[in-house]
Amino acid sequence: MITELRQLLRLSGFRRLLTVRLVSQAADGMFQVGLASAWFFSPDAAGSAAAVAGRYALMLAPFTLVGPFAGALLDRWRRRQVLLVGNLVRALLTLAMAATVVATGPDAWGVLVLGLAALSVNRFLLAGLSAGLPNVVEGRLLLTANSITPTLGAGAAFLGGGVGFVVAWVLPAGRTADAAALACAAVVMLLGALAAGRLRRDQLGPLTPRRGDLRGDLAAVLRDLVAGARYLAARRTPGQALAVMAAHRFLYGVVFIASILIARNLLAPPGDSAAGLATFALILGLTAVGGAAAVVVTPTLSRATGPQVWIALMLLLAAASQLLLCTTPSRAVVLTGAGLLGLAAQAAKIAVDTIVQRDTRDDFRGRAFALYDVLYNAAFVGAAVLAALFVPDAGWSRPLFAALAVAYVLVAAWVWLRAAREPEQIVDSSPSRNPQLSPTLP
Repeated sequence: MITELRQLLRLSGFRRLLTVRLVSQAADGMFQVGLASAWFFSPDAAGSAAAVAGRYALMLAPFTLVGPFAGALLDRWRRRQVLLVGNLVRALLTLAMAATVVATGPDAWGVLVLGLAALSVNRFLLAGLSAGLPNVVEGRLLLTANSITPTLGAGAAFLGGGVGFVVAWVLPAGRTADAAALACAAVVMLLGALAAGRLRRDQLGPLTPRRGDLRGDLAAVLRDLVAGARYLAARRTPGQALAVMAAHRFLYGVVFIASILIARNLLAPPGDSAAGLATFALILGLTAVGGAAAVVVTPTLSRATGPQVWIALMLLLAAASQLLLCTTPSRAVVLTGAGLLGLAAQAAKIAVDTIVQRDTRDDFRGRAFALYDVLYNAAFVGAAVLAALFVPDAGWSRPLFAALAVAYVLVAAWVWLRAAREPEQIVDSSPSRNPQLSPTLP
């Protein structure tokens, strides 16, 4: 790995693209912290469950609605220009958002619309970074590059989020602190545009941009997603894994929104947005620690149980975390529950990824993971709708967490007792379009 990393760093195109990724994702981390501070923890922002859930649904809408179609557009546009212009556009949107926060407060419609637009642009940037990588890295080094760059990007986003948190925490709570965090993110976005400008105009492709009917291409994306869904359902194990993942993300999303409300309205002094944001950051940190533990234990233990049983066991662990939260909304209980749920969520996701990769034919894997992305985010949007209706403004309710625990147990029982362990053998008469699928012998 070290040798291959050195070889990668000798490639000027890879170094420049990696720089764009690191700077852009650091800006994204700062932006998301500024957004969270303004939308969820600002004294001027409404702290009701409906308000928090609505804003959270808006944050995820671009990833659900824009994501599937990003590829069709990136095959038409120069990806280097997407990175350069995209960073410039979202910097301007973020500066406008910061000014609007100061002028009208974080709950103004202008802030919501600008935030939604900036997040939509960010979705194209992430897709463009991935799509451009094969144009600067070839052969066996591409696998290493695909392994390294998302990890380094996530680290940059974490560091950027830390800087954004410090800015929001050091300044007096209110509109000025929220706007300052967003303005700092805009400055880093401009640096991302400058970094993209160091790449040659055509260096990231596409080598032959697509022409013709854009509407037809977008319709083809929908047809491919439908074909992928039919294939996964007929194959059984990957389709069931995605369904379980969606159910898990739906329940996790309700807990996530409840955690925002608990951090803001129960575990922080009234009106102290900095304390609320710090508490929520601690909850996310413990969730990340649980996720890191899952990376260590899952590869070893899941081999002994099989991925389906492992998923069921992790769903039961998630149920236990919700039963713990039924006791009392103390800081220790909330943080412990966050760690357990982080472990359960990441461990189950690793097993789901394994099932989908192992049991999906290669020419359907792209569509499978496109559906994965849509379901992953759509489940959170659905959770926001449920949270707006049933989560109390304080965030904590014994009946709520008891119901979540029961739901986790029911999903675990279905996986343990009814989920297929081996994929169904199928015939696909037209893999590139809407397939006619039917069971057959191996």
